Amino acid sequence: MQEKPNLTYIKELAGDDLAFEQKFINILKDEFPEETNIYNGHIQNNEPRAAAEIVHKLKHKFNILSMEGAYKFAVKYEEELRAGRTDMYSGFSKILDAIEDYLKTI
Repeated sequence: MQEKPNLTYIKELAGDDLAFEQKFINILKDEFPEETNIYNGHIQNNEPRAAAEIVHKLKHKFNILSMEGAYKFAVKYEEELRAGRTDMYSGFSKILDAIEDYLKTI
């Protein structure tokens, strides 16, 4: 079963500061789609090394959304992309889709 994103880490970080929590969520909602679009563009243009740079940014959002397994997957995928390969593309896409769907609900 694939991990599900959640706000556990953000809530721990924010404590009782709901304004900070919401600001953090808004940043995720703004940045994640932009970075995903850039990543997809690099993949479509067969630029795996450039895609690796975006995966590097995205993987930190996985940690923020309490997705440790997805973070570890992204670390391996980033290395693969730097080597010019995209074998893990499908698995990474599933993670991105799950996060995109989740961000629409919060």
